Amino acid sequence: MTAVRSGPAFSIHDIPFSTHGSWFGISPVVAEKTHAEDLHLVSHQNGMHAVLRFVPLDAMTGDRAETRVEATPSRLRWVHDGGRIGLVYASPDTVRLRGEGLGLRITAAAQTLTPFTGTYFYRDPVDGAYMFTSYETGRRYRVTVLSGVGEASGGQALGSGDRALTITADAGGVWEAAVEELDSARRPYASRMTFGEVVFAQEGAFAAFVEAVAPWRSSRTPAAELAAYVLWSATVRPAALVTRPAVLMSKHWMDKVWSWDHCFNALALAPGAPDLAFDQFSLPFDHQDESGALPDSVTHSEVLYNFVKPPIHGWTLAHLRRRLPESLGRTELTEIYRQLRRWTDFWLTARRAPGAALPHYQHGNDSGWDNATTFDPERVVVSADLAAFLTLQLHELAGLAAELGRPDEARHWTRTAEATQAAMLDELWTGERFVARGVDSSQTWSSSSLLDLMPMALGEHLPESVSSVLAARIEAHLTPYGLATELPDSPHYRADGYWRGPIWAPATVLIEDGLRRSGHHRLADEISARFRALCETHGFAENFDALTGTGLRDRAYTWTAAAYLLLAEAHELRRTAPTSAAHTGG
Repeated sequence: MTAVRSGPAFSIHDIPFSTHGSWFGISPVVAEKTHAEDLHLVSHQNGMHAVLRFVPLDAMTGDRAETRVEATPSRLRWVHDGGRIGLVYASPDTVRLRGEGLGLRITAAAQTLTPFTGTYFYRDPVDGAYMFTSYETGRRYRVTVLSGVGEASGGQALGSGDRALTITADAGGVWEAAVEELDSARRPYASRMTFGEVVFAQEGAFAAFVEAVAPWRSSRTPAAELAAYVLWSATVRPAALVTRPAVLMSKHWMDKVWSWDHCFNALALAPGAPDLAFDQFSLPFDHQDESGALPDSVTHSEVLYNFVKPPIHGWTLAHLRRRLPESLGRTELTEIYRQLRRWTDFWLTARRAPGAALPHYQHGNDSGWDNATTFDPERVVVSADLAAFLTLQLHELAGLAAELGRPDEARHWTRTAEATQAAMLDELWTGERFVARGVDSSQTWSSSSLLDLMPMALGEHLPESVSSVLAARIEAHLTPYGLATELPDSPHYRADGYWRGPIWAPATVLIEDGLRRSGHHRLADEISARFRALCETHGFAENFDALTGTGLRDRAYTWTAAAYLLLAEAHELRRTAPTSAAHTGG
């Protein structure tokens, strides 16, 4: 076998170990924002559930062995003195384990068992494998001992007793096992490849993905391979309510697809994995409701409609079409036009009060900036960011209508776009800043939130006098690490305040792109450079402390990884072709 690079090493406490297509990962995360001493098999079917716990054992004493964990995209290892255990995915629903000098104890993660909770453990009399049946995930987890000795304890009794399988080898020997996630039954597991061959296959699969999505990477983009791994490993196969291959936001606790997060993942994947990228863009539209609204989020067994997310899909589609290696066909464009029109009509009807020119949010959650200070005075709010995103979407609809030979509709969308932007400037622009307005009170106010500056996403559509003022205000949010979502000198600033201070990927990408399209290249370059350096130093967290750069909340967030890939690729293109106007759209 020709050697293949194993890929970047990473901390299992920050990024779960998983593979493309799998609904489970291996990590110490057992509940939201909690870690455990041991690694667990954590499933994301029917919610997030730790199912199995892996405990390495000293081969001589049988006691717990203190190990260090090493992880690369292709293999996970527990290492202790002269012993080690390796774990690798043989397929999206199967991991292989190999131990030498260490034993392994596999237990049910939840030890309390009733007829309706926990994990039932037994030995299957048909094939001799050991079965953990999880009530919470609705799946079975079969352990087949391929070599060595398996010894069960606990068994079928209900109650709090320990239910476990211990796998060991003879002195100086090696043991191997397979763990499968399955529905009800399948043929006995048969090893078709050696453990080393499985590792090699995984190395090749990840290397091919990296080469496809980041062929431009170099020593100047040192986080590109790890960013690609975050996206690759967070991808799940279609199942239940997930109608297409989907990149979850994380295989920690943020294990959903939200209806704006998916846009950034689609853009990052577009040049090298176009089918997967198109699936990311399309997934929420598979659940569009009768009003035209997209769901707030989609996951394996739940679709939520209590909130929506901002209409950035026109902006996304414009960039996506430029980044895809082949043009979308007329049939695809017709369907996209229908879906985007219904999503736009939702904002123009269900979210415009009678006689109003501009739509409104019903809560900060609708904006994606859940607790931004823009929403402190009132929750039902007309805001400039929403008007800007809708204007861009209307322009994209106009272009699609013209392309599909519907000139009357194209003119309608163009007029509506122009009217929406004019109303935004007339009603919300003071000459120095954008304000928000309460729908019920008609009162207006300003805040220190970066959200008030998001109309910069309009780029070339903005009057120069407006974009220059916005650019200056945006620069005031720029810390050594990137764009703070609340001015750091604001009394409302919080280091770990979600949208009240920390740096976020989507705001960075949208503003960087708008600045570049409106000619503010110096500031766009600086924002891009600082965010890329932040990811290279602090990883791909959900958000970051704006004054220290420390990663916050979920540490393996795919839209952060996608944002890094977008900005790094565009920077590399500008570096190699300095006369190019490369931006987020490629």
